[in-house]
Amino acid sequence: MSRKTKQRIRTVCYHLFTIALAALVFYPVLWLIASSLKPQSEIFAQAHSLIPSEFRWENYLQGWKGFGRTTFATFFRNSFIITIASTIGQVASSALVAYGFARINFFGKKFLFACVILTMLIPAQILMIPQYLLFNYFGWVNTWKPLIIPSFFGVPFFIFLIIQFIRGIPYELDESAKIDGCGRFGIFFRIILPNIVPALVTATIFAFYWKWEDFMGPLIYLQSAELYPVSLALRLFSDPAAVTNWGAMFAMSVASLVPVFIIFVMFQKYLVEGISTTGLKG
Repeated sequence: MSRKTKQRIRTVCYHLFTIALAALVFYPVLWLIASSLKPQSEIFAQAHSLIPSEFRWENYLQGWKGFGRTTFATFFRNSFIITIASTIGQVASSALVAYGFARINFFGKKFLFACVILTMLIPAQILMIPQYLLFNYFGWVNTWKPLIIPSFFGVPFFIFLIIQFIRGIPYELDESAKIDGCGRFGIFFRIILPNIVPALVTATIFAFYWKWEDFMGPLIYLQSAELYPVSLALRLFSDPAAVTNWGAMFAMSVASLVPVFIIFVMFQKYLVEGISTTGLKG
């Protein structure tokens, strides 16, 4: 067997394995989309089939009507408000903190950075009760404040990610900016920010994903249905005292994936660049 033939066989095997793995990973999404178009009686009776016997587009109409006087348009609006505000706070504050750790020398810098990294090791479950007691004391329960305001104090993972990216920017650029009269904030906004766009976009995508799919936070702090985001509103379809409308639930679940998919398609280039270049020094 020639070398060229072996190379072709390896290439074919590689692509077959990749396609099989992609199909395995994407199968739950295909099942969700197919189930959102099936009749109620067929969803679990024919769960193995990805092709509905008839397409029930009314599942989307029924799901969009929501509950009572609250439609899913309200839930999507709530999700966008919470997610966008939180994402802006996380990325902006993390970038500023990362700049301080990467470029400014101050007393206790290494100790504080170690504390920031150590907070990544604390399970979120440990903080739930203390945070709830604190936010309840502030009178923030049943508002969006506990879901948004803490985001403006930095996220350890994003701080670490952006620090590694800033360290790859030559320090000579900072010195040149100082000669031209720039202060700390001038260097940050004119030199650092334009050069860390891939890292910022990467942090933005992750922040958007994590806040959009957040279920536990809204479940703990929100009590009024008109304040629910989509992640929590989907739970309302499951009613132990009545028949669950699985078709409508799956339909709205598919709809909730659309913003996530759009964000990924629009910014995937920056996501790959931000992850691949983080930690490399110039």
